[in-house]
Amino acid sequence: MSDKLEVQELSHTFNRQEVLHRISFTVREGEFLSILGPSGCGKTTILRILIGLLSPSSGFVFKDGIDITGFAPSARNMGIVFQNYALFQNMSVLGNVEYALKFNSSFKSKSRKAAESIIEQVGLTEHIHKKPCKLSGGQQQRVAIARTLALNPEIILFDEPMSALDAATRLLLREEIKRIQKQFHSTMIYITHDQEEAFALSDRIMVMTRGSIQQLDTPENIIRNPATPFVREFVIDNLQLKINSLVKYVKI
Repeated sequence: MSDKLEVQELSHTFNRQEVLHRISFTVREGEFLSILGPSGCGKTTILRILIGLLSPSSGFVFKDGIDITGFAPSARNMGIVFQNYALFQNMSVLGNVEYALKFNSSFKSKSRKAAESIIEQVGLTEHIHKKPCKLSGGQQQRVAIARTLALNPEIILFDEPMSALDAATRLLLREEIKRIQKQFHSTMIYITHDQEEAFALSDRIMVMTRGSIQQLDTPENIIRNPATPFVREFVIDNLQLKINSLVKYVKI
């Protein structure tokens, strides 16, 4: 698998405070990479730099070997799914998905058919004429994903997309995201603070704290060989607590 994205020595300072410190990593073609860490560790700052909403203080971002550090968001061929869905409440499911296509010359002439096709592929055809207020949280998030997929981005970024959903809906949406990744052969970068979520979804996990990478490895290797005390405490110990709580209820 070749590298789709390469980040070199990325740093960012905000209000004289270093939010990212010389971050370097790669994302492979078709890979699902989770960036896992507590609030304030810098993971969302990375996402904003990757999509082009924020300029780094130093460092570079390469896609397919091309330096895109200074590219506008529209020139990066990446899509983003936000935590709060960012849907137009006055538009139907079809209207929300079709909206972005109308402003893209490649899709403009066939925006309706393209939108209907992608809505069918994410299993929302029966809701196609409903407005977001008539949908569940999980369905709204699927609309947001469909809208992103409709533009056929090379890389899809997720900004904690399940944090506002209940546990049962999160489990269903996890399966849906993995199905979509396989179906569309997408490269995905997923921001989360939830250890269980990261381990359920990822090919590799990048564990962060205080603006630096603690470990970047497969879920199996992180469990077997935590690189730092922080990884052991934040990842493994927290996962064990969740397992212990489940075992307690099973015994009852």
